Amino acid sequence: MRWMLISTVIFGVSGIIMGVLNSLDHFLLPALAPVLYNLSIIAGAWFLAPTLGVHGLVIGVVVGAALHLDIQLFGLWRYGARYQATLGLTDSRVHEVARLMGPRVLGLAAVQLNFWVNTILASALPAGSLSALNYAWLLMLLPQGIVAQGVATAAFPTFAVLEAQGRRAELRSTISGALRGVLFLAIPAAAGLFVWRVPLIRLLLERGEFTASSTALTAAALMYYAPGLMGHSVVEIAARAFYALHDTRTPVAIGIAAMAGNVLLSLWLRGPLGHAGLALANTLATSAEMALLVWLLSRRLHGLEWPRLWATVVKAGVAAAAMAAVLAWAARAWADQPILLAAPLGLAAGGLLYLAAAFVLRMPEVRMLARLGR
Repeated sequence: MRWMLISTVIFGVSGIIMGVLNSLDHFLLPALAPVLYNLSIIAGAWFLAPTLGVHGLVIGVVVGAALHLDIQLFGLWRYGARYQATLGLTDSRVHEVARLMGPRVLGLAAVQLNFWVNTILASALPAGSLSALNYAWLLMLLPQGIVAQGVATAAFPTFAVLEAQGRRAELRSTISGALRGVLFLAIPAAAGLFVWRVPLIRLLLERGEFTASSTALTAAALMYYAPGLMGHSVVEIAARAFYALHDTRTPVAIGIAAMAGNVLLSLWLRGPLGHAGLALANTLATSAEMALLVWLLSRRLHGLEWPRLWATVVKAGVAAAAMAAVLAWAARAWADQPILLAAPLGLAAGGLLYLAAAFVLRMPEVRMLARLGR
């Protein structure tokens, strides 16, 4: 297992290169890198594990990490970058990176500590609670990763350039636009996860030892995790906006406070709600983190085009409510249909219904999506 530590070093270098490529508005190779990593792990499990056992998986991990790095090195080379044998310890820009990195490292440590505490709390609950929480968390992270992290990663270089050039009015408008875009996608995703959680869990997880009772436990947690999708998504954008302003302390300080609040709420809600209380605690803490971050960001930028932002929230909420009502009816009407047909059909129908409602409400984000599709 010690060989797997090699991948940690490789990922450290690869992460730096990913940031450089993103700063150059190049996102294709950084997006492909995790795909190669996962394919390598699958190949190790499929071809090597039968003969080499767990060592085959280790080889898959290390080779995958190397591919994760190599494909991005190719992109860096295409931009004319060349290696120089220097640590750059006298470079003021390296000092700036170290200064900004410190609070971020502390924040990540707090996140891991929070996960550790939640694991301990969930472990004291009835059997299956911890697994249900983990599965529900991963299901919530799926749209969050696609919607929020994708938008935030693409928008961050633009935020940084506008701030470096002193174009605050454009920066304010761009951040507001990113928030509106994320909310336009996150609000219906949260509503869909909330209403369609049981068919989705049955489709993705219910087989083998994962029984109907496992589905019920996971659905109970996802019911409370789903509303937090909006908070998690907005935090991704707001935090990167602060990073573009060369302020890593504010989002980290608020994040640590939110983590502390999450632990306290978990201790309070675990009794009456069980494992679902831990999910609700996370949603409440993240929502508070979102509200405080956006409020402070608005103060820093002297506004965030609030009328347009609220218009998006209200209209997206109305369209998502219409979608959720239809999905709630479909969940009952299609209960006896094959899950392989009903679950994806419901997701597709819900998405189309939301877009149709947004079009009727004349949301500008619909036109933006139409332009991207051309």
